[in-house]
Amino acid sequence: MSDSYRRPSSIAELREVTQPPEVRQRRNAEHWTAHLYLRAISPYLTWALLKTRISANGVTGFMILSGWCAAAALLIPGIGGAVLAVVFGQLQMLFDCCDGEVARWRHTSSPAGHFLDAVGHYSTETLIAVVLGFRAAGWPFQAPEDYLFTTLGFALALVLVLNKALNDLMRVARAYAGLPRLGNAEADAAPQHRLIALARRAVKFFPFHRMFHSVELTLLTFVVAVIALFTGSPATERVYLPLLLAFAILALIGHFVAIMSSRRLRA
Repeated sequence: MSDSYRRPSSIAELREVTQPPEVRQRRNAEHWTAHLYLRAISPYLTWALLKTRISANGVTGFMILSGWCAAAALLIPGIGGAVLAVVFGQLQMLFDCCDGEVARWRHTSSPAGHFLDAVGHYSTETLIAVVLGFRAAGWPFQAPEDYLFTTLGFALALVLVLNKALNDLMRVARAYAGLPRLGNAEADAAPQHRLIALARRAVKFFPFHRMFHSVELTLLTFVVAVIALFTGSPATERVYLPLLLAFAILALIGHFVAIMSSRRLRA
């Protein structure tokens, strides 16, 4: 068996190699679910995956499929679809931990892996937004009034994609300017304008900009489904969608302003 397929002798050894401090302490790179519990669970699944010949990119494929299943589950009306979406959303994040662990153990990290990871998150959050529009519209559709909700779903998807793309566009701009890759220094992201810095600190008390990750979207949708179940009003989910869109637009504008007012685009 080649060194790349050598199996760890213990979970402790696996953790030491695949969860080094530079991974666990990355600013904004580790989701809160990873910090809270998934990194405690993921080595056991990674251990099982390392007994197979599945590649790290193959594990990322499972992550992508789990995310798509989370979106598809929301097509099931009521609380059942919302519960299933939460399960698949958590599974997506678990595989998201494991693909990097497999890559670090086998020394197979690659640009293709990072690309597939981005495809997984972009496509999942886009699909969830679109499906939320269909979920709010209900079935069967009543034309033309229900098309308002499907349109809101597509609008939400567009805003979420644009918001995620801002970070990638910033990195591309730095690369074109010949600037080095940004580290995890908080000072680089800190706004230079006093009022914007004040607004950024205020947002930390209500971090609404973080609600658009697939995990948060599925959890929020579950909460809304529970409220709709107890109130007996399907209109609850119809109110939820335009509120999400309003917050997403606010997050997009704030994200753009924060990037432009920081040191990230300065030589």
